[in-house]
Amino acid sequence: MTALSAQMMRTPLMLSSLISHAARESGDTEIVTRRIEGGVHRTTWRKLETRARQLAQALLRLGCKPGDRVATLAWNSDRHLELYYGTSGSQLVCHTINPRLHDDQIAWIINDAADRILCFDMTFLPLVERLRPLLTGVRHFIAMTSTAHLPVSAALPGLLSQDALIDAEDGDWQWSEFDENTASSLCYTSGTTGDPKGALYSHRSTILHAYAAAMADGMALCSRDVVLPAVPMFHVNAWGLPYTAAMVGAKLVFPGQALDGNSLFELCEAEGVTFAAGVPTVWLGLVERLRERGDHLSTLRRAVVGGATCPPSLMRTLTEDFGIEVRHAWGMTEMSPLGTVNTPAASTSAADESVQLARLAKQGRALFGVELCVIDDEGRLLPRDGCSAGTLLARGPWVIERYAGHSESALIEVDGRSWFATGDVATIDHDGLLNITDRSKDVIKSGGEWISSIELENIAMTHPAVKEAAAVGYHHPKWDERPLLLVALSHGSTATREEILSCFHGRIARWQVPDDVVFLDDLPRTATGKIQKRLLREQYRNHICRTTENGDTA
Repeated sequence: MTALSAQMMRTPLMLSSLISHAARESGDTEIVTRRIEGGVHRTTWRKLETRARQLAQALLRLGCKPGDRVATLAWNSDRHLELYYGTSGSQLVCHTINPRLHDDQIAWIINDAADRILCFDMTFLPLVERLRPLLTGVRHFIAMTSTAHLPVSAALPGLLSQDALIDAEDGDWQWSEFDENTASSLCYTSGTTGDPKGALYSHRSTILHAYAAAMADGMALCSRDVVLPAVPMFHVNAWGLPYTAAMVGAKLVFPGQALDGNSLFELCEAEGVTFAAGVPTVWLGLVERLRERGDHLSTLRRAVVGGATCPPSLMRTLTEDFGIEVRHAWGMTEMSPLGTVNTPAASTSAADESVQLARLAKQGRALFGVELCVIDDEGRLLPRDGCSAGTLLARGPWVIERYAGHSESALIEVDGRSWFATGDVATIDHDGLLNITDRSKDVIKSGGEWISSIELENIAMTHPAVKEAAAVGYHHPKWDERPLLLVALSHGSTATREEILSCFHGRIARWQVPDDVVFLDDLPRTATGKIQKRLLREQYRNHICRTTENGDTA
């Protein structure tokens, strides 16, 4: 007997449907931007949808064909949002590029992606002028500004203005429907272990990701929210917030390039921000500013922290001192990026305070659409007992199958199904709570036993003088590797090696305690704001600890 076919409308999942929905149902809701040129600019979802259609017209008039890549080097702004929808809605691919990368890396990424148009904020004019001779495939350069601010650049003859291109079109153009599996946007990994690789998302995968992010156990957004993405739009599409905000019709507040604590505080207060998302360093800067001036955020009630592990001390400060509900999130470029969000379960709410904090410091449970498991070195599934640590695998409709331009699959077969190996070392407990214990390349292996660098860093951060910490392994003649702690102290604070190491007493086994502490003014960071552990490992691999007469480290 054949299966009975359903009789439902076959409406493809298009990104253009998000912006059309926002314009139709939340048309007067504001989109606010701190502009690069200065001042605060205001528009609405309705106006932005019209401008996105005009931009689509302009890009097609420039000769763009379906599948062409349009690159951006830009901060968070309404103009960047116009490009998000104007490109994807016209069967082009929006390729956001991290401008914090090295020049050679940016040029390599643009050429590897075969970008045909490069749009950039005026902040990056000198960068684009330097890159121009290396970008053999780029046909048009568009400055994301008005004609009045368009510079004359000898290195960029024929430079176009985004506002001028939009203003020249009548907007009499409608979004079309096409295969929902068509590529919509492109993001490259940071390339910390080789050349960067592209993750090519589809309209379908991005819409499903937005649905999951909007759920109550995700980012829990609604039309009443005022959303500030402090995570850059070039960092995995600002974790999908430009799409989720359109889906629910929330007000968007874009900080431009001003991500310092004072600028974020002023914008949050001026615009009544209720929800914000960013990496730990952004929150550390904001907390430092609040403490210095004795301020509180009057409207901000919820925050998502991701991109790197959120120190429990930071989470406690945001929650207890400033009344902000913090949700830890985990994901990666290859996952669009959301995999988990740590929304407290009923069992967590009923536990005592110490247990609640310990559970909230973990990465959370998988959102519907994502499936996770952990395997050992032989590829065998490990139990969900919260103790068995191994390689974390993921699968789902917004997880990549292969990297852009690569014919070979990025997946592995485990238990008869295909999975993506994340490169994280993790445990999962019986409630499905994910705990990332390390990146596989960051774990410290001493005498054949694993030591979690993340656990060491979190303990170090409990010392009130420590602003940031990184734990790496250095070479040891007997134990192969031993842990070394590198810390940066808060402005005006002091601490000794012994005071820092005393934080570890009674919290972990003695053999796991770092051998030594190195004090640095600042910890080096990658282009996405993560601590450069690879660089620190290289710099300190031959570190020599002082020893006492009995041979112990001092």
